[in-house]
Amino acid sequence: MPEAIEVIVNAGSGSVLAGETERSLKQRFIAHGMRANVHLAAGGHEIERFAREAASGPAEIIVAGGGDGTISSISRHVALAGKVLGVLPLGTLNNFSKDLRIPQEVSGAVRTIATGVTRAVDLGEVNGRIFINNSSIGLYPRMVRHRVKEQRLGRGKWNAAFWASLRMFRVSPFLKVCIKLGDKEFLRKTPFVFVGNNEYEMDLYNIGRRVSISEGKLSLYFLHREGRWGVIMLLMKTVFGGLRQWRDFEAVSTDEITIQTRRKRILVAFDGEIEKMESPLCYRTLPQALKVIVPKEQ
Repeated sequence: MPEAIEVIVNAGSGSVLAGETERSLKQRFIAHGMRANVHLAAGGHEIERFAREAASGPAEIIVAGGGDGTISSISRHVALAGKVLGVLPLGTLNNFSKDLRIPQEVSGAVRTIATGVTRAVDLGEVNGRIFINNSSIGLYPRMVRHRVKEQRLGRGKWNAAFWASLRMFRVSPFLKVCIKLGDKEFLRKTPFVFVGNNEYEMDLYNIGRRVSISEGKLSLYFLHREGRWGVIMLLMKTVFGGLRQWRDFEAVSTDEITIQTRRKRILVAFDGEIEKMESPLCYRTLPQALKVIVPKEQ
């Protein structure tokens, strides 16, 4: 039998494995001539532990199964160990795997891991915290926090997200920031600052998609129109197009960003997860820091 690969799956992912079990996943890999050690993680602490153990072990391929948050957590360990990441998209949105054109069904993702090619992609980092998709402050992390509270009250994820969004219009969602890009400095009062790992599409049919994750750049997006009307206009421009041409919306491509806030600690979102961090937030790109398996046609 070939050398085993390590497969770490978040058992609480959005798809809840779609009926898959540890045994069935092993069988899927065996069908492609691969021996897999499958670990079903009950939560974040187990995901971290399994990832650390896999990164220090002999396996060259470590597979992350879950949503973007799970893949982001495991990717950090894979990148630091210089190993190769395989992706099983088992979350709700799966943005990272979609941008890499990885099949969204389990069978296709396993086939890609077995027959695909290795490609180096970029990572983003802020104050030592790695992310694969994006990071933001302001509106989004606050919405995520309220969504989690709504879920604890028994609402489903999308229902909770809707009520959390409504709540944001009842409170002031704006923050004052100082954004530094090299020798340039911007003082803004804005509902959000969004930092992407490479450039994001901003048209109606490709919102949230990236053409490339290997250009060695960060994309910075922020709104400088104050008031709730600015947030409503943002949503309208996003849905109906013309966001990049809107004079109140700014987009910048760079490789380092520093964001200073009035508060010493601020909620920061990373790939759908949130945590509090010390200000200033120092972002940088890590070019080609992660090796990941993608379909051959790329």
